[in-house]
Amino acid sequence: MVQYCRKRKGGIWRAPGERRWSPLTERERFIRTLKCEKIGGQVPTFELVFYLTMEAFGRVHPEHRSYHQWNQMSAREKSLQMRDMADLYIQTARRYGHSAIFIHENPGGFECVQWLLETIRELSGDEFFIMMHGDVTHAIPDGGHMMDFSVRMYEEPESLKAESERNIAASTRLAEQIDKAGHLLDGFALCSDYCFNTNPFFTGDMFDEFIGPYLKRIIDVYHSMGYYCIKHTDGNVMPILRKMADCGPDAIHSLDPQGGVSLTEARRIVGENICLIGNVNCGLLQTGSDEECRRDVLRSLREGMASGGGYVFSTSNCAYTGLPLSRYEMMIDLWRQYGRYGGTPTPR
Repeated sequence: MVQYCRKRKGGIWRAPGERRWSPLTERERFIRTLKCEKIGGQVPTFELVFYLTMEAFGRVHPEHRSYHQWNQMSAREKSLQMRDMADLYIQTARRYGHSAIFIHENPGGFECVQWLLETIRELSGDEFFIMMHGDVTHAIPDGGHMMDFSVRMYEEPESLKAESERNIAASTRLAEQIDKAGHLLDGFALCSDYCFNTNPFFTGDMFDEFIGPYLKRIIDVYHSMGYYCIKHTDGNVMPILRKMADCGPDAIHSLDPQGGVSLTEARRIVGENICLIGNVNCGLLQTGSDEECRRDVLRSLREGMASGGGYVFSTSNCAYTGLPLSRYEMMIDLWRQYGRYGGTPTPR
């Protein structure tokens, strides 16, 4: 098992014996950006998920692989699968300049998660910030359950809160297991969606009752173990953005312009101590013209970089299946050209 030295909350991981004057790794740049430090140089970038691996590499994305026969595989077959998944995460990050990797629990179970994390660390050392899903809060229910969920908020509120309590207990146990396994993980992405494009599903009062207390508690739990927390939700977060910030995440993702979210206004609301991630319009990347995409990417860079730090460049959701790879690569080309503090001025 690969073992890493990590300073607790607010610190940086370094491999044993690493020289203090060595250049920052992508992970260190990402961590310092999460802390809203002004690191200079290239603005960090990553994607919560990059699903375009078949088009980019000719390989199935790890989340899309079926593991119905996992228990029938030989030890050799399992090892090859794990190594291929780990390598694909790493090659994606290296090709597109990502500072962080988000892993999927596929196949599930703690042992497989640990195995995957160890393999990524074996192959890449401390090169990347690594995170996984860790939310415990209720998300917008799907269409088949939305009515029942809404009724439960009024008629059975304690049952929903009990579910959140159980989720906190289970996520705490998993985080403790990972922590004891050798500090292989840097943080958690909390991926419950709360908002439609028009407005949040949860009113302010509902958020205060059913979401906020549990979101804050799990963030406090992860922070107590030294992990960073990135809170994700799509849609129009503006009515609840201050409430989300008060729960104490290190960063908020994805700041969706299709939901009317402005980077400039989001920065004003959350202040200077929470990192902002995202804001490139996925809808335009998929269906807009090249010029519309170019203008939106440059706008996102210009607005995100305005404060000199505390910003990670990414799409307003993820690089999802169906998004043209050429558009994503155009976005990354523009980031490489204009996403540098003190570099070539971003055109308007």
